[in-house]
Amino acid sequence: MVKEPHPGRVKTRLGRDIGMVPAAWWFRHQTKRLTRKLARDPRWQTVLAVSPDVEGLTSRVWPEDVNRTPQGRGNLGDRMARQMRDIPGDVVVIGADIPGITPALIMQAFHVLGAHDAVIGPAPDGGYWLVGTSGRKAQSPRFMKNVRWSTRYAMEDTIASMDGLSIARIGMLRDVDTAADLAALEQLT
Repeated sequence: MVKEPHPGRVKTRLGRDIGMVPAAWWFRHQTKRLTRKLARDPRWQTVLAVSPDVEGLTSRVWPEDVNRTPQGRGNLGDRMARQMRDIPGDVVVIGADIPGITPALIMQAFHVLGAHDAVIGPAPDGGYWLVGTSGRKAQSPRFMKNVRWSTRYAMEDTIASMDGLSIARIGMLRDVDTAADLAALEQLT
């Protein structure tokens, strides 16, 4: 799930701390690094779900050899659920603002989907960096509804929306929403 990296459109909470242009610059480069890292792996097909739909589909920011699909309308949950419903088989959705994502973690997520209906990768702030479903298990009308996005309840609400699916959790990773998150990331590297 990626947005076209325009100042004021992406990473606005980070932008309030460090400026909208530096936040958009960070997001653009983080997303390019992540896409390069994951798209080359032959064990899965990487698809960029882009927003805004038309601009994202024709953008020169993203590598031309990576498939793209429009996110479409709705809130974040509507857009993620659509991706999980429309793509056949096991699907893992990640955000682009998590520098710690590795191919090994993505493979772990797909592996646990062999024994579970869903997988989630928690973040320390109560959200999550990854969510996935096995074989179109995202069909429930409640799936991804009533989630309090950008709050400490996002993961809890998402799990509640999964209507009894068996859910595996994988490792915790930090996303970058604020200058403090960015500073914590820099201390790790």
